[in-house]
Amino acid sequence: MKWRWAWLSLLLIGCDRTPPDHKVHITYWEKWSGAEAAAMQAVVDAFNRSQDRIVVEFLSTSSVDRKTLVATAGGDPPDVAGLWVPNIYSFADRDALMPLDDFIRAEGYTLDEWAARYAPVYADMVRYRGRFYGLPATPATTALHWNKRLFREAGLDPDRPPRTVAELDEFAERLTKRDPRTGAIVQLGFLPQEPGWFSWAFPQWFGAKYVDESGEIAIGHSPAARTAYEWVARYTRRYGLNEVRTFVAGFGGFASSQNPFMAGKVAMVLQGVWMDNFINQFAPGLEYGVAPWPAAQHGQENFTVADLDVLVIPRGAKHPREAWEFIKYVNSINPYAQRSEELQGMELLCYLQKKQSPLRQWSPFFERHHPHRYIALFRALGDSPNAIHYPKIGIWQEYRRELDSVFESVRLLARSPEEALAFCQQRVADSWRWHRRSLERRGALWTIGTPGEHP
Repeated sequence: MKWRWAWLSLLLIGCDRTPPDHKVHITYWEKWSGAEAAAMQAVVDAFNRSQDRIVVEFLSTSSVDRKTLVATAGGDPPDVAGLWVPNIYSFADRDALMPLDDFIRAEGYTLDEWAARYAPVYADMVRYRGRFYGLPATPATTALHWNKRLFREAGLDPDRPPRTVAELDEFAERLTKRDPRTGAIVQLGFLPQEPGWFSWAFPQWFGAKYVDESGEIAIGHSPAARTAYEWVARYTRRYGLNEVRTFVAGFGGFASSQNPFMAGKVAMVLQGVWMDNFINQFAPGLEYGVAPWPAAQHGQENFTVADLDVLVIPRGAKHPREAWEFIKYVNSINPYAQRSEELQGMELLCYLQKKQSPLRQWSPFFERHHPHRYIALFRALGDSPNAIHYPKIGIWQEYRRELDSVFESVRLLARSPEEALAFCQQRVADSWRWHRRSLERRGALWTIGTPGEHP
């Protein structure tokens, strides 16, 4: 009989998953690698040192959105996941995220009071169907980057960027060079497909809407969208499809010294706040400037595309309260920080990644000693009323793929803007109708005019 009790005792000990330190260990999956992952690891370490009850175990992983969704469906998600902001909308529509509203209210805030902590564009991105489904990690705004040396060589004022799309086109022509013997392109002033990451935003840049006031897909009926893609096609016609293909074949990867902007092959690009990191690494000494996107229409000063990395708690997480404590820490600052050692939470993360903070309040050190020379501009762009972000619909990733197809077919002169947009409209509208019926069946359909909703 004694051996049976001994065996049972061993079995129970083997089943005891209480960590030896008697702390709550939470899992955190994140998409970042390299220096960005190291920055978040520093924040995780700071959180773990700041209290004695919770330990965050950080894992950098690829395809974090797909892995998180699969793990959630299987009932074993991480406690915290670092996703891209469009994931919030598709995950929430699948009931794969835990709303954070109750946690926020338990801190003594209304939802609007909590939202007021952030610049409006970032607060709007993480509120979906009137609820918080995530909180910011690091934000980004995008801007025109230009090579001052190439401006000078072309007879342009190196401190005066183009302010309108018409000026962008004019400057691009003056900055373009061809081999005098062969006529081959050796330098371009601007190329809409370089890097191509923001081509989805071109219609909105020109004044189009992706979703109308009634919640219907609107891209195919927009004259502004046609104007945007006609502008794209003009670049191909101006420089020649085959000539451009030959020229871009010599481009290196983004994170390399052969990046076309860093190598001086393209004089102007639309890029994000992160670009300074890569310039310092791969093209130290490059003399460059940063400005808002040139205005494509009247009253569009300080136009920018804003983006956001987000922290969420997947539905079914084992330790949601502890996950909230970590996410809350990441969204905190020391408002009195005078030295880098005094930074915490959001400012520590954004300082190490050389990005602006999404919070309205910045500490004295963060504001005065930020390592990015143009950080004040990126902050101003995030505060701009002309800052746009991804439409807040659950099929946005599919919508974007269709817009990417429109861009490519128009750029390659395979279709006219009218044809490409009509095809896009049909495909996305059909998918959107199906998606909305699915939401209706589950009682999850909302009204576009819900407070906090600006698709």
